[in-house]
Amino acid sequence: MGHEIGVIGGDGIGPEVVAATREVLDAVADVHSLDLSYVEHGWSCRGYAETGSMMPDDGLDRLAQHDAILLGAVGWPGVPDHVSLWGLLIPIRRHFRQYVNERPIALFEGMESPLRRLEPGGLDLVVVRENVEGEYSEIGGRLNRGFPDELAIQEAVFTRAGVTRIVDHAFALARTRRGYVTSATKSNGIIHTMPFWDEVVRERAEQHPDVRCDQELIDAFAAKVVLDPGRFDVIVASNLFGDILSDLTAAVAGSIGIAPSANLDPTREHPSMFEPVHGSAPDIAGQGVANPIGTVWSAVMMLDHLGHGEAATELMAAVRASLRDPATRTRDLGGTADTAAVTAALVAHVRGRTS
Repeated sequence: MGHEIGVIGGDGIGPEVVAATREVLDAVADVHSLDLSYVEHGWSCRGYAETGSMMPDDGLDRLAQHDAILLGAVGWPGVPDHVSLWGLLIPIRRHFRQYVNERPIALFEGMESPLRRLEPGGLDLVVVRENVEGEYSEIGGRLNRGFPDELAIQEAVFTRAGVTRIVDHAFALARTRRGYVTSATKSNGIIHTMPFWDEVVRERAEQHPDVRCDQELIDAFAAKVVLDPGRFDVIVASNLFGDILSDLTAAVAGSIGIAPSANLDPTREHPSMFEPVHGSAPDIAGQGVANPIGTVWSAVMMLDHLGHGEAATELMAAVRASLRDPATRTRDLGGTADTAAVTAALVAHVRGRTS
């Protein structure tokens, strides 16, 4: 059975890392006899500047026809970040009920953490971020704009259904790993939503007695991720806390350039979306030096989601091999390789042309 992938290159280095990933995916498809096809959607901040919209009115209807979505990066100087985010990424996540955001991170052989005592293998975790409610709600507004008494209100929204399903997903994922879930909270300071979050976590933990579960206050949690990152296995967190912790853990692993993410609708009623965690990096756009690993690792997650576990495993092995080799590390990893060199190495590993 074939799979049609909707592709949104986006802005900055987004089209570059997506093009590299498609080249690698073509090799994977050839080796494993997969039928992958692509439909390009040229939606970006440049398009917004020309049309006043991040995507056309029927954009979500077009994306609904695909089996999965591969996104590069969105954002460009001159277009406010909230415009690009709320005009494209967040509508996709919410319209397609992609309530799970999985963000794995690991310190691989060949990478160097900024933490002097952390060795390869010493960090291997997944941040499971609630992706469609929480602190990133649309409820609120501004009053008396421009006056001294101007007011801004932003409401956080936590539902029992929303918290339950993300926590259950984290427990199910932990069962496939080391059997340990840590919940991020701030119930000592946020008086309503966080105690509610904690209550639901405790309730669901009782239904998963084979998985160890504890919780950490987000401020102490951030410190412990730096001081003892190897302790953690699966981290479950609200939209805001998960966003912050996934960037922090990627930095601890050596570079946000390798960090992937999957926006999942576990029911599979809608397409899921796969994208690197990094931004559009306008400062290096067009130079051919962007690290494609974050997008390629996202494609690994996409292959696995589409039911091609063997192909995903072999592509992940190619990623690990590329990171081990000093000649195929980009400059954010302390190397000198450009995007093309990393891509060529990944293709060679996939095709078995390396020792």
